[in-house]
Amino acid sequence: MSLMLAAASATATVPVAVIEPATRTAIEATCFDYVDGQLEGDPERVARSLHPDLAKRRVLGETVDERLGLRRMSKEELVELTRQGALKTPKAQWDRSCTVLDVAGNTAAVRAETPWFVDFFHMGKFGDRWVIVNALWYSKPK
Repeated sequence: MSLMLAAASATATVPVAVIEPATRTAIEATCFDYVDGQLEGDPERVARSLHPDLAKRRVLGETVDERLGLRRMSKEELVELTRQGALKTPKAQWDRSCTVLDVAGNTAAVRAETPWFVDFFHMGKFGDRWVIVNALWYSKPK
């Protein structure tokens, strides 16, 4: 492949899928259960947004134990942190968003943001219910 052809391929735009409004609404509802549940300190709301086998990770970089270090968190740990009020925030300071990036069949990619973190989710649809299966998060500087 010529260099010019490779450059053109690298900058080609990917067609954006049309997301059905009801699908977008259902995915956003799950995202807001996750976000608002943490900000409210409501562990039940957070728990219902998560797959039992959630893989939640944060990039740490090089650590004493790992060259490509990750902070790993389970559903149980996240729900317990919510129970403890780790991110409980007065509603006036919520400034949060959930953006559905893409949907393909029973999978979706979503971006969530609060004053404290940015999360990128992979969601799955199980029956009529969307849940967060994977989350990669960035902790914003305080």
